[in-house]
Amino acid sequence: MNDTTTPLPLLEVQNLTAGYGQLPVLSNISLEIYRAEIVALVGSNGAGKTTLLRALSRVLPCSGSIILNGDQLSGATSDEAFSLGMVQIPEGRQLFDRMTVQDNLLMGAYRRRDKGAVARDLEKTYALFPRLSERRRQLAGSMSGGEQQLCAMARALMAAPVLLMVDEMSLGLAPVIVEQLVEILVNIQREGMTVLLVEQDIHLALSVADRGYVMETGHIVQSGLAKALIDDPNVRQAYLGI
Repeated sequence: MNDTTTPLPLLEVQNLTAGYGQLPVLSNISLEIYRAEIVALVGSNGAGKTTLLRALSRVLPCSGSIILNGDQLSGATSDEAFSLGMVQIPEGRQLFDRMTVQDNLLMGAYRRRDKGAVARDLEKTYALFPRLSERRRQLAGSMSGGEQQLCAMARALMAAPVLLMVDEMSLGLAPVIVEQLVEILVNIQREGMTVLLVEQDIHLALSVADRGYVMETGHIVQSGLAKALIDDPNVRQAYLGI
């Protein structure tokens, strides 16, 4: 009899290796992410976290296996990976500054053909991001950095992601905005969203995550439940200054 009690990973990465030209950055990365969990990918600046996101979203060539929701992405283009639900919020937000907030959100859904569902998701997104609802006709480039980060997250959600990858969510933002973003992550997880959160703020990332992976110089050096990693003496000394 087959064991049907063990869920399959939503994302399964095996032996992923990537770099820039002749410069290797990632070596034999393996990880798993299950449905409706938040997984933190943490490490110091230069550890290779953003490079890993670029490889997963197929912006950067790599070797190894990337399986998302049963689909092999190793040979896919970035457009194909996006169409299959691999959606990244890049560091620096990369909004369309001279477009309104609403037009930015609709750009997130530009590949979707379910127009009725897009309209419903737009109103649902405004309910989740009330500040954006107030500024829906405002040019995105005229908003504060925190508001732009909210807009970038909302735009990504409008793409109806299978896996949402968030790169350096808190970088340069006021604590009150970071608290709002964390609350939004918790809320969308409760609704079934799966999140890969990449952060230099290790305490923040592990405090909101279910599980975590620690990267150093292109390698995964530690993994486990987020609470266990926060309490781990090596992690506390190396990254939390404790």
